[in-house]
This record gives sequence, structure tokens and C-alpha cells, in this order.
Amino acid sequence: MLENLNIHIAGENALIIYFGEQDGSQVSANISAKVQQAEQLIRKAMAQSLAPDIIDLVPSYASLMVMFNMMTTDYHQIRNQLRTLLQSIDHHLKEQVNHDEANIVELPVYYSNESGPDLSVIAQRAQLTVEQVIELHQAQEYRVYAIGFAPGFAYLGEVDERISAPRLGTPRMKVPKGAVAIADRQTAIYPRVSPGGWNIIGLCPIDMFNAKATPTMPVNVGDRVKFIAISKDEFFTLGGTLEVSYE
Repeated sequence: MLENLNIHIAGENALIIYFGEQDGSQVSANISAKVQQAEQLIRKAMAQSLAPDIIDLVPSYASLMVMFNMMTTDYHQIRNQLRTLLQSIDHHLKEQVNHDEANIVELPVYYSNESGPDLSVIAQRAQLTVEQVIELHQAQEYRVYAIGFAPGFAYLGEVDERISAPRLGTPRMKVPKGAVAIADRQTAIYPRVSPGGWNIIGLCPIDMFNAKATPTMPVNVGDRVKFIAISKDEFFTLGGTLEVSYE
């Protein structure tokens, strides 16, 4: 039986399933794997018995939002269906927490002071060289815990504690597309130009979201990401640009 399963109303046609703490703040590879397993199990049921009732699923760190069709079902009915479906999740699906069981996506990064204005700041705070910060950032395989606040913005964890960095006291008004950044023990790539308060350490030339492509994003929740350092020339060859400003 799946323990710590809490289902709550999240709107007139939505409910949210928590797999850890009720506020969804508990983060771990184990809980993320449960979220992924539940999404897979529900999507499989959507192709069968739940096809007319569930509209969409939105996974996050420790929760899964379920949008349902009010014309065919209601909160109480869908909640009971989900409880029945997810009772055997621990037994039915093997937890995908091992590296070998996850899809690994390699993403190139041009690390430098010109592409990463906060790289030296992180190095100084950690009493490391810039080269050591780059090496530590590449050394990890990062799990995709959630995707938001913008399409393609993947929250990845966890960075080495030595290069963990708090969010900027004053967020930048303009962060360039492709900026690779760190906030606390998370890292991410900005999919488009936007405001942001994360510490920028490099640039990635790969589109993190393209509505016209299939698939639209190179990563999904549950995947693992490995960053690979590239030279400036390789960055340009892959379509990157340094015509950016950090405001």
C-alpha cells in the first residue's frame, strides 16, 4: 500500500495528490520516483477505463495535479478511482531511482566569466577556483524533479553542497535564454529571456522548449541530466550566441 497519500481539492475540476508532506515541500529521489510512477499508472488507465474522465496530469516535486472532466465525473468519484488505482503502486511498479533506469540527457554548457557572470562569485564564496566549480557542476547527474515556472524550465537537483548558492538579493530583470544557473541546491536552464534571481554560471545552446518541435522539450520529469562543458567555438557551432545582456 502506498503510504502518505493525500488527495485534496485543487479547483473546481482538479485535485492534487501529495506523496510526502501535504504542502509538497518534501523533496527526494524516492518521492519523485513515486510521482513519476503514479503519472505512468494513471496515463495507462486514461488510455483505458479513465479515458473520458481525466483531462490532464501535472507532475511536480512531491505532488501530482489531476484535471478531470466535470461533465463525466466529480471530485468524489475520481478520488475513489485514484485511491483504488494507486493502492498497489509500491508493489506494481519498481521505483526508478537508479541511474540505469532513467533516461539520461546530456546538455552542453559554455562555462566562462563572459557567459556566467556569477561563476566567480560562487567560486569565491566556496573558496574554490572557477575550474573547480565547473568540474563540480558537471560531476553530478541531476534528476528532473519538476517543470515550470515557464514551459521548459526544468528544476534539477541536487548540486554539490560546495557550490550551492542562495538566490540573488535583487533578481535580474532580464536573464538570457539558455542561461545555466544555480539556486540553493537546484540548477536549471532558462528556456527563454525572463526575469530571474538564480546565479548564472554558463550558457546552453540547446532549446529547452520549442512548441513546433516533437517532442517540445528535451527532458521530462524523472529524467536525469548530465552537463558537458564545451568551448566557445563549439557553443557557436551549436547555435549559441553571446549577444546577451544581464540586467
